[in-house]
Amino acid sequence: MKGRASIHRDFSIAQIDDRLYSAFIEHMGRAIYSGIYEPDHPTANADGFRNDVLDLVRNLKIPAIRYPGGNFVSAYKWEDGVGPKEDRPVRLDLAWRSKETNQVGINEFARWAKDAEIEMMLAVNLGTRGIEEARNFVEYCNHPSGTYWSDLRRSHGVEDPYGVNMWCLGNEMDGPWQIGHMEAKEYGRLADETSKAVKAFGKGIETVVCGSSNDQMPTYPDWERQVLEECYENVDYISLHKYFGNNSRNSLNYFAKVEETGRYIQSIAGVIDYVKAKKRAKNDIYICFDEWNVWYHNREEDSKNWHSWDWPEAPALLEEDYNLEDAIFVGGLLNEFIRRSDRVKIACIAQLVNVIAPIRTERGGKAWATSIYYPYQFASLYGRGTALNVAVDCPRYDEAVAQDVNYLDVAAVLAPDGKSITVFAINRSPDEAMELDLALHGFDSLKLIDHQVMGGDSSLARVANTCAEPNKVTPRKGDRLAVGEGALKGELPAFSYSMIRLSVG
Repeated sequence: MKGRASIHRDFSIAQIDDRLYSAFIEHMGRAIYSGIYEPDHPTANADGFRNDVLDLVRNLKIPAIRYPGGNFVSAYKWEDGVGPKEDRPVRLDLAWRSKETNQVGINEFARWAKDAEIEMMLAVNLGTRGIEEARNFVEYCNHPSGTYWSDLRRSHGVEDPYGVNMWCLGNEMDGPWQIGHMEAKEYGRLADETSKAVKAFGKGIETVVCGSSNDQMPTYPDWERQVLEECYENVDYISLHKYFGNNSRNSLNYFAKVEETGRYIQSIAGVIDYVKAKKRAKNDIYICFDEWNVWYHNREEDSKNWHSWDWPEAPALLEEDYNLEDAIFVGGLLNEFIRRSDRVKIACIAQLVNVIAPIRTERGGKAWATSIYYPYQFASLYGRGTALNVAVDCPRYDEAVAQDVNYLDVAAVLAPDGKSITVFAINRSPDEAMELDLALHGFDSLKLIDHQVMGGDSSLARVANTCAEPNKVTPRKGDRLAVGEGALKGELPAFSYSMIRLSVG
């Protein structure tokens, strides 16, 4: 199988917002408790956070993290999580039918985020609460001093404001499962007024309004139209969510869901443009894809559990053992975000630890990286800069979710200093290697810096990293590519993901 591609230095898509490689963490399952926070763990720091997990998180160089939810936020009282820990109430979390101890709240999480070198992106409760509670939360976090809420923060030992600039206006308000679910027009009006109140605290604040929970919702995409018609001039982003699976055990159909996601983004971009034209608005709104990941391995069983269990504390939930196939898929989805970086400015892998996550932990024991950790890490480290257009010519295939799908999936990013280019390449074929001829125009002195590859054998598609064997699916050094005559040539193994770095003049 042969694949040709061409990149030109002058033909770009957009400057990539670093926040394209953000994350999400929710008070759900073991994401917080025994995930990032476990005071009795041998590696715990003075604040009770696991240093082994912090090390794995820091190595991802995550720019921003969305917190505290998720479905959890729609009945959450942020005030429960501040002040002396012994005075904090234990609540029943209706979203995941579990107990919330509130031992981690905004101040603890802010310290963790600072240690992890991540900017916070906070969500407000617009399910059971509204404008008043949202503005109080912003005042507590962002105002220096001299007011009730800012001085309350100071009394809790936090002298300086956090200066949080990204605020999410609720979560999945289109979903009937959501506590406080609303109709589109109703939610749009509330989001509009809440956004105005939040932005009154100062320049630089950006708000994210809820779009569809997924592209199969019966209200999609009219939900976006109605919501934006109510709040277009006063918000900055509209959120999209989508989770993926391969219940049919058909790898090619699974990989084709990347194309389906591209249509999803394109459709909402069209809705944004329509509303902007209709309202004669001058501002632009971008997409915040603030929940995405693979979720299907344990989904049916987990659903039965959380609908029936008797309010446990930090139960195991959605703890997926990601395999090689999932890693290749996640690499493809990140490629699509790069290709759509003119419209998608923020994206958050959901979630970060234990709950459908690139990082897993054992209570009292080890922490390890799942298979999807690695393509996410490569994109975060080397996918920053300018997204370049890539013209691809290769064999194609048809599947149920998409037709004319390329076996060769390529994205390319020129580094901010212009001295290197990173190519993320996937051979989707289960059984044929891809003879690659990638022409690079407008670049001098090409030199191969690094080639890391995952996969190469579809018979290992279901192999996963586990606590017992945490290094079954990891990158290895590639040796089948070389640079010559202004091109990158060689072979991409079947069923593989590659990260290729080149220095350029």
